[in-house]
Amino acid sequence: MNVTELLSFTPETPGSSKRKQNEENNTRLHNKKAKMQITDSASDPSNLEAEGEALDDASVKRMIFKFEKKTSRNQELRIKFPDNPEKFVESEVELNEVIQEMHVLATVPDYYSIMIDLNTIQTLLHLLNHDNTDISIAVVDLLQELTEVDTLNDNEDAAEGLIDALLEGQITALLIQNMERLDESVKEEADGVHNSLGIIENVIEFRPESSRDLAAQGLLKWLLQRIKLKAPFDSNKLYASEILAILLQDNDSTRSLLGDIDGIDVLLQQLNSYKKRDPDSSEEFECMENLFNSLCSSLMYTPNKERFMKGEGLQLMNLLLREKKQSRNSAIKVLDYAMTGPEGAELCQKFVDILGLRTIFPLFMKTPKVNKKGLTGGQLEEHIVSILSSIVKVGSSTQKQRVLNKFVENDHEKVERLLELHFKYLEKVRNCDKQIEREKRSLTADDVTDEKDDEFYMRRLDAGLFVLQLLDYVMIDISATGPSTIKSKIMRILNMRGESVKAVKGVMREYVSNIGETADEKFREKEQNKILGYLDQFQK
Repeated sequence: MNVTELLSFTPETPGSSKRKQNEENNTRLHNKKAKMQITDSASDPSNLEAEGEALDDASVKRMIFKFEKKTSRNQELRIKFPDNPEKFVESEVELNEVIQEMHVLATVPDYYSIMIDLNTIQTLLHLLNHDNTDISIAVVDLLQELTEVDTLNDNEDAAEGLIDALLEGQITALLIQNMERLDESVKEEADGVHNSLGIIENVIEFRPESSRDLAAQGLLKWLLQRIKLKAPFDSNKLYASEILAILLQDNDSTRSLLGDIDGIDVLLQQLNSYKKRDPDSSEEFECMENLFNSLCSSLMYTPNKERFMKGEGLQLMNLLLREKKQSRNSAIKVLDYAMTGPEGAELCQKFVDILGLRTIFPLFMKTPKVNKKGLTGGQLEEHIVSILSSIVKVGSSTQKQRVLNKFVENDHEKVERLLELHFKYLEKVRNCDKQIEREKRSLTADDVTDEKDDEFYMRRLDAGLFVLQLLDYVMIDISATGPSTIKSKIMRILNMRGESVKAVKGVMREYVSNIGETADEKFREKEQNKILGYLDQFQK
């Protein structure tokens, strides 16, 4: 409703229904008069004090004192006449007007300190619980402007004070309480929800470390409830999915909380709707991608992998691959995150059991088409190769044999594809190495530091070394564990291209020396020894 429409809430009191009807009629009549008053005041420049007055300390304080006075007056009248809106309607209109005047403060963050010193921020936060949602929405709109990141960056000291005051005042909990009572079928209230999310995003962007506390204060739970709300897709669902994805980035505590409140199931349920259909708009596609990204982030927390498996996430992703909808490419990414590392071993075995090899190997043979938005062809290829490198590590002899059989069938066509990709990425890495060598010639001895070496190594990984390492791992694994025909096929192709095992040996030895630290040091040593053993067999 508009601010000019009075709060229609009237507590139940003893009396006849006729008296109640008369009160409602009087309220509606007064609403109509108030509407005319607001229209007149909005068109009269003399009513907008701040617009015609240059801002200085004195004018800002006058504006704040006026705001505090209007707030107190409105509260007094509401307490004194709780059942008679006519008595407090004018004070409500005046309070809204002064809140609108305060928007000018968002253009000059230097004056934020005055608002903080005079406890104006606390008063604004208190108004988020105002009985009239028009007032709370007006406050949300003001706070959203005050916290715009570009504005905050203009004066970081003032911005720090503002963010401190908002967080100390439990702004997240207050915003959630307010959003829960808003009716999003009403445009103004839907805008209030959108601007509330805008405040939260601004706070997180300015102070990323606050995201963990915000999530724990009920924000994560509210976002999940909003995402699974059975209603037509809208911009607020998109915004909620964006905030969710931000909260889960690089934050294990939030990922843990997501799992604890059954967030994995919520994400899977939402993504299930894209099994048979594509998103209806680019905005809905973006929302779908945010949900996939949230799921990927959550899977970086090991206990969530078990929740993902129990929620039949593997089966859903496998179905998404088969249906060939726009969700397919992101499902590939999710599978990679789920099955990577020693923690994903059980998921790899389960994937083989649910006949996942039938869906992933065709994608390995031919990289799927890219969407206009989303993953690139190179990213898709990387995820598919990574999935394959995880699958070949399955421990069960029966499942391992099924994987190896795939490389033998159809005259070893998948071995040919493996070598085709090996040469593709080997060339990329060699071109990168040449560029780095040219750069090194211009460096002095002092320039060549450990940090510089790490930088060069990261560039090589990005250029294709990471994918090449995965490909060559698969190559030496299936050569050592599969039938002799696999290794014979590999050697014939290498000879035909004028290559030898030397290149593979160099790639894998570098890979072994750079295997990252893991929580299980014994596993790391075991993996290194296994690779070196495969490499010895490969060279014989």
